[in-house]
Amino acid sequence: MEGESRVLLGESSETMEGESRVLLGESAGTEHGAPPTGGGSARRLAAASLLAALCLVAAAVLIAERHAKGRRRDEDGFGLHHTLRQIANVRAAIHLQGAYNPDMKTSVEWRSRVDQSHSQGRLELDNNEIVVPQSGLYFVYSQASFRVGCSGGADDITAQPAVHLSHIVKRWSSTYGSDDAKRCYQTILHAVHTACQKTASGAPAQGGGRFATVYTGAVFSLHQGDRLKTAMEEETLAALEDEPGKTFFGAFAL
Repeated sequence: MEGESRVLLGESSETMEGESRVLLGESAGTEHGAPPTGGGSARRLAAASLLAALCLVAAAVLIAERHAKGRRRDEDGFGLHHTLRQIANVRAAIHLQGAYNPDMKTSVEWRSRVDQSHSQGRLELDNNEIVVPQSGLYFVYSQASFRVGCSGGADDITAQPAVHLSHIVKRWSSTYGSDDAKRCYQTILHAVHTACQKTASGAPAQGGGRFATVYTGAVFSLHQGDRLKTAMEEETLAALEDEPGKTFFGAFAL
């Protein structure tokens, strides 16, 4: 009995000792060798967060690019619209320079390509007349400058008859009821200026005579195809001053 007890006790001690060593070995392996149970989930969460951040950055870049393209299209469209509006808003205007032509007995010769003369908006010079391109309000103006021969002073009314300078602007319009073959012009501007008394010969007095200017201008409602021309007395045409800026004729749309 006593021998059996010792054997059993020995076996039990060895068994318990072995089990203890096995349990300690498993615990040590779990603590130092095996990874933590939640490590895989943390890595997956970090990867998902990074992917979401990249998606947000990419979306922001796309939105910015679309916004920039839209703004460029708007700017291009505005520039084109602005250019077209400027073209459409070019106002018709013409300014002509006058010159004495002995072959013309009732008016000066108007020139469109000298000095400060110009034309735009389809207002044009045709047969010494201004042709209106479209209906609307226009300011029409004209000036004629002369050098006339005078006798005595301006208050000397006992000498020769007075020198009267006349400058007229006439209009033809289809609204008058006359056809193109028989144009009937109507006076729309008429300016008269008494300059001085004539010399006995009618020629400028010694010292060059006296300078006088006749100007006239007003606003008119004109129609497409209307024609404007000037008229002067033949005897005063030879005294016309045709240096730049002295004699002119023009119109512009309002």
